[in-house]
Amino acid sequence: MQFVQGLPQGVFVGQTRVHHDQTQPAEQPELAGFNLALHVGDDAARVQKHRMQLLNDFAEYGVNKISWMNQTHSTLCHRIDEQINFVAPEGDGMVTQSKHHALMMMTADCLPVVLGNADGTEVANLHAGWKGLANGIVENTIAAMHTQPTWAWLGAAICQESFEIGAEVKAAFCSKYPELESAFKAGVKEGKYYADLYAIARYILALHGVKAVTGGDQCTFLQAEEYFSYRREAKTGRMATFVFML
Repeated sequence: MQFVQGLPQGVFVGQTRVHHDQTQPAEQPELAGFNLALHVGDDAARVQKHRMQLLNDFAEYGVNKISWMNQTHSTLCHRIDEQINFVAPEGDGMVTQSKHHALMMMTADCLPVVLGNADGTEVANLHAGWKGLANGIVENTIAAMHTQPTWAWLGAAICQESFEIGAEVKAAFCSKYPELESAFKAGVKEGKYYADLYAIARYILALHGVKAVTGGDQCTFLQAEEYFSYRREAKTGRMATFVFML
């Protein structure tokens, strides 16, 4: 398992890939790979085996709790501390100060963002598609934290050259943040643009005091051997971005 380097001591961040040596056989070829989502039509028992394998992978680092969400492209963020949720809460952001507790966020083109403070005592994990970014998932997650986040890591998402959107999406951002005009390139078709989710997230994070931002250099759409992509194939699995503290 690969972890992000350069974070505060005791903080572990990473993202799963399509391949895992304990991937279970898939009845549906389009869902082959280490799918972690229950909502894509995969066999639930297969998905749960994958999730349990992740918990086993994390256990050697002392993790004893793992939290998932029912993600809805919303701006809802929950604090997940000592409690264990037997039903996944609805929303797209989680914050914790609890050690040995892994926060999970699923994506397959949308942008996963992990946040944390300087001394490694509070972390957050959020799912930022364009709707979440435009409506305030980053801002709401930062507001839910008890301490100021100083760093962020951007997991794999769809890159600008592959992310064509309509004028209404561009307007949703630029009407709020005119400076984000530079995050959009005109498309070949009239009224179409290519959006840079990474640049948008970096701008919003910087506005809220988070300027040490790493990651943001992958493309889920183009890197088919590594990542699931909803735009590449509508029926597909999901990766999970994770963060935990020891």
